[in-house]
Amino acid sequence: LEKSKSFTKQLCKKYKIPTAQYKSFSSMKGVKEYIKKMNTPIVIKADGLASGKGVFICNYKNEALQKCKEINQGKFKSSKKFVIEEFLSGEEVSYFVLSDGKNYKFFGSAQDHKRIGEGDTGPNTGGMGAYSPSNIITKKVEEKIKQQIIEPTLKGLKKLGCPFVGILYAGLIIKDNQPKLIEYNIRLGDPECQVLMMRLKTDLLKIILACKKKQINKTTVNWSNKKAITIVASSKGYPNKQSKISEIKNTKKILLNNNQYLFHSSTFKKSNKIFSSGGRVLNATALNKNLKSARDTCINMLKKINWKDKYFRKDIGWRAIDS
Repeated sequence: LEKSKSFTKQLCKKYKIPTAQYKSFSSMKGVKEYIKKMNTPIVIKADGLASGKGVFICNYKNEALQKCKEINQGKFKSSKKFVIEEFLSGEEVSYFVLSDGKNYKFFGSAQDHKRIGEGDTGPNTGGMGAYSPSNIITKKVEEKIKQQIIEPTLKGLKKLGCPFVGILYAGLIIKDNQPKLIEYNIRLGDPECQVLMMRLKTDLLKIILACKKKQINKTTVNWSNKKAITIVASSKGYPNKQSKISEIKNTKKILLNNNQYLFHSSTFKKSNKIFSSGGRVLNATALNKNLKSARDTCINMLKKINWKDKYFRKDIGWRAIDS
């Protein structure tokens, strides 16, 4: 499901799971003609794993053609195949379930912010921040997600002889109360994992063991009613340029409590000092009664850090907080 976009698309087609119109290619034959018929923006996806950097939203047809060529020429080691999709407008939501191969249970929702720039502008990244729970998944929308997307997927995999056990992460677009599948991951997302773990009250190991023993239907998963938000601090130039190694100072000056965490990603320790190795580096994460207070806490945490290559978005959660 995660390793091959083409496989997921074929599953969607077979079981009538709502998704974007698409076509898969393993060479450049027919690509130019297919793109010529499409409306812009056009979405180009590397078929295989690409560390969150294999999706391109192209505003021009020649740009879309160039991205196809780059993937087909080996830009990503995982595969030279690619998928061309129509662009779906709407709000992007991450929806998680746990499956034991027989039954499944809801495992939280979040909204990620993929674009590097504020106001959701610029190139895609692995994720610049997230909040949980999503504020746009109503009961009506959730029923559609389960009945039209999650359940047909799990039934389809079972019919293929590979019942799904583990975490299923559905990346969705919701518009006019209608969800459509963008992609599947078979893990907790980054940075979605951070906000889900802040809200999870049930022991995670207990839940995982219940999945393994095929007893997920007997397990209660409890969540905090508070809101969680995480803001990613990346090195300047990400995702286009990789910064040089640089020291991160003042992390010890941040006084954390049970509702605040500073998660490290691309860091290492040398001579009792913390250094960044580039990319997405830190995650300031907070839990509060409302999203704005949680976001303010995260911003204040990151402002205290003395790091010359620091970049972060100050508008994470803007649709829920500022609109």
